Amino acid sequence: MGSTVAKVMIVTGILLVIGGTLVYFFHGKLHWIGRLPGDVRIERENFRFYFPFTTMILVSVLLTLVLRIANRLFH
Repeated sequence: MGSTVAKVMIVTGILLVIGGTLVYFFHGKLHWIGRLPGDVRIERENFRFYFPFTTMILVSVLLTLVLRIANRLFH
């Protein structure tokens, strides 16, 4: 079990580094993240409320796919 957990952590770390590098170098082209249809944004004079509902669903689906693929690769 320890070896499998270590492999998943390594793959997750590599994916985080790749994702961070993409965001760092292509942040101008990724401005749509957090501004998708379905993301709730309410701005008043002294109040701001932001709930990225659609973005969270998209990130959840992508992470689920990545973790399922990693799970199949290491089992």
